[in-house]
Amino acid sequence: MPAETAANSAIADPGRITTERRGRLFLIGIDRPKKYNGFTPKMLTELAEAYTAYERDPELWCAVLHAEGAHFTAGLQLSAFDITAELIPTGLVDPLALQPPFRKKPLVVAVKGFCFTIGIELMLAADIVVAEEGTRFAQVEVKRGLAAYGGATIRFVDRAGWGNAMRYLLTGDEFDPATAYRLGFVQEVVPQGQGFAKAIEVAERIAKQAPIAVRATRENSWICVTRGQDAAVADLAKQRAAIIKTEDFAEGVRSFNERRDGNFKGK
Repeated sequence: MPAETAANSAIADPGRITTERRGRLFLIGIDRPKKYNGFTPKMLTELAEAYTAYERDPELWCAVLHAEGAHFTAGLQLSAFDITAELIPTGLVDPLALQPPFRKKPLVVAVKGFCFTIGIELMLAADIVVAEEGTRFAQVEVKRGLAAYGGATIRFVDRAGWGNAMRYLLTGDEFDPATAYRLGFVQEVVPQGQGFAKAIEVAERIAKQAPIAVRATRENSWICVTRGQDAAVADLAKQRAAIIKTEDFAEGVRSFNERRDGNFKGK
């Protein structure tokens, strides 16, 4: 029996990742609420499979990552993992955006309750984050004799700056939604119970736009972050030349002239 299968079979409640199509949206749910949505290897593989399915489906224009129950996630269930092995199976889209293939479509995340360790790393690897009031954030690996290895050491610094990153990475201290907003980790803070609805609202607004233009916008920003400003500037002309040939661009011009919303087809 493979090591991962054996580990999962020894867990009474290995959890699952749910998926739901809702028009142009793809909803991805973390579903192990009795265990505070702590991740098992099975769940992490299923999450990568869900991201991959979303990425490959041309009819899906925006995704929402959310959680069942009161908490987003308490983190990895360390006893279930071989931490010397890769977290994400090769060939699947990496939800942590550390290895190819990378996600190219937009993703909104709704967090609440506990958002610890990999929870923070998943949201920092996403595009837009909605947090409910009362959410508790912490990157606690140092308290367990580990260093964060799911992207926090990179993205904390990128978003919040060196001092702010070290303040929480080196102590494992908790921080609240107001601090997460100040650090640029979350983009909306809403009352408890309203996070999922707000994330859906934001995703629906994204899904009303021209998907080719949305992906091109995200791609150029990704190039800037990962390869630098010069590379992003160099890519602009190629992107523009491709976009102006699309049916959606022609529809966008018509909708502007006719003072109405565009009716985009992704072509």
